[in-house]
Amino acid sequence: MIERIQQAHALYCRLTGQRVSLRFDRERLWYEFFQAGFTEADLQSVIRYLQREIRAGRRNVGALKLSNLLQLYRFEEDLNIGRVRLYPPKAPAIAYKTPSIAAPPSTPSNPEEEQAARQRASQILARFQAEQGS
Repeated sequence: MIERIQQAHALYCRLTGQRVSLRFDRERLWYEFFQAGFTEADLQSVIRYLQREIRAGRRNVGALKLSNLLQLYRFEEDLNIGRVRLYPPKAPAIAYKTPSIAAPPSTPSNPEEEQAARQRASQILARFQAEQGS
């Protein structure tokens, strides 16, 4: 176990660029970390997640302090948040026939048709305004 603790501590120091001594109190934190079932891969995952969040300005650099990182309930939450999917998985394509949609009416192609269309629109608008006024 002591060798595993030393390796995890060295991994932490390498990933964060810190030089933190491995005293008895920190050994105890690492021991509890492994006893809780976490792994070195989990440690690496959380550190990378926190580094991304810090770069994006969503987390404080203090999140990478060893004493903060090894608070087991926080570590577990960060591990889970780092793994969360922000988008639901893509649904399988459903093969069904789409109903046909009528094509929109064609636009007038000559000036007389355009003028007639404007007059119809003007009459419809006038009726609508008259109905709203009463």
